[in-house]
Amino acid sequence: MRTLSIILLFMSLLFTSCASKDKIRDIDYDLEYEKGKTALSKKKFIKAQNHFNTVVIGASHTELGDDALFFLGESHFLAKKEELLAIAEYDRLIRRMPFSPYIERARYRICEAYVRMSPKYYRDQTYSEKALEKLQEYIDDFPRSDNRLKAQEDILVLREKLSEKAFQSGLLYMKLEEYNSAILGFKQVIDSYYDTNYFELAHMKTIACHIYKDDFEEAQVYYGSKRNHIEKINMDDLVDAWFVQKRVFDRIELE
Repeated sequence: MRTLSIILLFMSLLFTSCASKDKIRDIDYDLEYEKGKTALSKKKFIKAQNHFNTVVIGASHTELGDDALFFLGESHFLAKKEELLAIAEYDRLIRRMPFSPYIERARYRICEAYVRMSPKYYRDQTYSEKALEKLQEYIDDFPRSDNRLKAQEDILVLREKLSEKAFQSGLLYMKLEEYNSAILGFKQVIDSYYDTNYFELAHMKTIACHIYKDDFEEAQVYYGSKRNHIEKINMDDLVDAWFVQKRVFDRIELE
């Protein structure tokens, strides 16, 4: 009796498996793919995702399946607020089919997704840093891309944001009278973000920190070596006055 039950169970599973395979085999994947693209063009993103998923699962490791995988990523990217899901699908395409004609587009979409997720400067900047990494890799790998100029512009915007975060961190430490920590914050701006609007200001604030610490000799040495940066933002007259009066004050008081 037990043996008969096992045989019946095995036959049932075999029948179900065969039926499932027949069902998969009966799906018209070309039609599913076209339905997905139609839904995507009409911004019916969930419907498009369902169609493309069917193709990706049933026609994997085929040209059609790889194309569907790219457009599955697109259906998440264009839906917005689904950037991480889009990145996962683009990455899957890149790993599965490195010679796909959609590789460059997928690589740039990943950059765009991280740029889109980059928050305001005062928040955690993990996505900004990832965006910078991916953008630079993209430019290096596709130097003649039509997207190169936009990628370079995005890099500058992201660097400005990261520079502002480091600069504002230095200002916060100054308010707390933690001048050594403030100097480290400004040093990060100076060492890493020389092409941003906070570079010269970071030099100026570094001098201010030394003066606040009553370390006028160090402040004078630093000013002497970095004076051209202070002159560039027309603040040399103000800093000169700091040394005359032995204290830090703003331009309004100078005027």
